[in-house]
Amino acid sequence: MTGPIILSHIQAAAMLEARDHGRPSLATTLDLGMSQVEIALEGRGITLDGTLVLDWDALRTIVRQSPMCFLVEDGAAAKIHRFSAELNRPYSLMATTGWPTLVNSGFTMHRIVGIDPGQDTQEKIRALGTPRGRVLDTTTGLGYTAIAAGRQAAEVITVELDPLVLEIARLNPWSRDLFENPRISRRIGDSSDLITEFPDRHFAQIIHDPPTLSLAGDLYGGVFYQQVHRVLRPGGTLFHYVGNPASRQGGMVAKGVIRRLHEAGFTNVATRPRAFGVIATRP
Repeated sequence: MTGPIILSHIQAAAMLEARDHGRPSLATTLDLGMSQVEIALEGRGITLDGTLVLDWDALRTIVRQSPMCFLVEDGAAAKIHRFSAELNRPYSLMATTGWPTLVNSGFTMHRIVGIDPGQDTQEKIRALGTPRGRVLDTTTGLGYTAIAAGRQAAEVITVELDPLVLEIARLNPWSRDLFENPRISRRIGDSSDLITEFPDRHFAQIIHDPPTLSLAGDLYGGVFYQQVHRVLRPGGTLFHYVGNPASRQGGMVAKGVIRRLHEAGFTNVATRPRAFGVIATRP
């Protein structure tokens, strides 16, 4: 494996169970499923190539603090957590049955009920269409949509409000391509401000996956949508995540989004229920 050791309650519980059954070793993952390694289960704890990774007490602590992810360094485990005093927001990396998700102020930034963040990302890209040309990703988070778009698009520009979120992304094994793919460039700032700096008709596609309305109301506003329309090329596609359009709250958000997108000049505005979003085209 490459990169830091990251564990969650899923791996820690499997290690403890294997020890309780008297097994001397276990094939497991130390990077949330990116790769597999064989670890030894010894009296002092788990070891890799003869070096102590973590003792049993620390593994029990990880299990108790489910579902958070932990960075393991020098025989100690620390919860992957940051707090922005400027924005008054706590962030954590949370384990799921698939890729981890970011928790922002108590809200998960991906769907995790009946779907994992990886599948959630695939649905968003499917709704957008095949990534092409220059793509804008307005809210980086863990970078999953930027990474997915960057596999096919010529260029992806992704914007993150808080550098602390990128610190967490750097620790997340599944975010590695956000920092290693040369077609992806990262910007720090507020998308509602930075978008005004891009030239007209600069992007072939835009992925807009903002936090909840209560955290980022300006990213749901008509002024922002006018800027999105301005920087999108004619015939270009916007995907806008809105939440479950079949739910009461999601339906209300979707209704307002659709109205304001029409007012901003978009056409072919339609919901994409599988992706919990709305698509629109600049004519």
